[in-house]
Amino acid sequence: MNEPFLLTPNCGRQISISKQTSGSAAPQRAAALNRIRTAARRLAPTPKAFKDPCRRLANPPHDLIANCTTTESSAITTLRPVVFWRRHTNMTDLAVETDGLCRRFGELEAVRNVNLRVEAGQFFGFLGPNGAGKSTTIKMLTGLLEPTAGRIRILGLDLVGNPVEVKSQIGVVPEGLALFDRLTGPEYLIFAGRMYGLDRVTAAERAQELLDFMGLADRAKSLIVDYSHGMKKKLAMAAAVIHGPKVLFLDEPFEGVDAIAAGTLKAMLNRMIARGATIFLTSHVLEIVERLCSHVAIIHRGELVAQGSIDELRSGVSAHHDDGQKLSLEQIFLEIVGGERAAVPELSWLE
Repeated sequence: MNEPFLLTPNCGRQISISKQTSGSAAPQRAAALNRIRTAARRLAPTPKAFKDPCRRLANPPHDLIANCTTTESSAITTLRPVVFWRRHTNMTDLAVETDGLCRRFGELEAVRNVNLRVEAGQFFGFLGPNGAGKSTTIKMLTGLLEPTAGRIRILGLDLVGNPVEVKSQIGVVPEGLALFDRLTGPEYLIFAGRMYGLDRVTAAERAQELLDFMGLADRAKSLIVDYSHGMKKKLAMAAAVIHGPKVLFLDEPFEGVDAIAAGTLKAMLNRMIARGATIFLTSHVLEIVERLCSHVAIIHRGELVAQGSIDELRSGVSAHHDDGQKLSLEQIFLEIVGGERAAVPELSWLE
């Protein structure tokens, strides 16, 4: 069963009307759902276009919204709306799920009403401009930061109610790495393995295998403080996967990593996906995201403004382009978050 999900790139407003409502509110909910469906059909009149996973629509005629509520008409008439058709997914198939996720820092609302759906086995990219709320969201998803409001479920488990069980099944490479600089690489990996519940022998065996795979075996006696930035990134990745996590969260894993190290990390990530793991990745390098990820979500000013497969987002944005060229993820991203780059002023001493 498909459900219309209106999502507006400019303001991130989402309208989702469920048919599962019971009681006295059911008729009103059903009527609201029918009004939004009518709007979608009028704006995308052909059956083929109406069934498209992602469709960019024109502004509606006035009579279309005459009987809508203020919230519904506001969503329908918002400039450049997008209609996504999303499948009702069995909750057991979701590796990451959030409902109404919010985080405030004083007066600043860094993350606002984020509803993520990441299916098990997906390589999922989480994108956004600087300061959009990506790292804050990942910190909440991994239990490093408590949400102000909303619910988080990882692998079907409530994160607040089952923190230890959830954390035993995930791996995290945080933005700041957070390594113990006065340990050697093998000592740190064995420590990480033991913290995840591995016995001493298994932890030591996996640590050695990971050091060999990451090309760090020749620095086994060096302290982590003496590692280069790229070596620390590889060590952090090794520690995050030593226990075989079902979900791996990566915050900018390729930042400051050379091409050889990046190739090693990509090979390992693709092997994990092939074995059924789920990877949740943030990166500003959109070319890497486009090559690795099958699905993406885009956050802008704390709000989720797009979510779906790359092809779905591409088909929606392409409806505004008549040249027939296949859009890159960078072009899609710029179109959704506000597109046009502002004119760059000249520096007085470089004129």
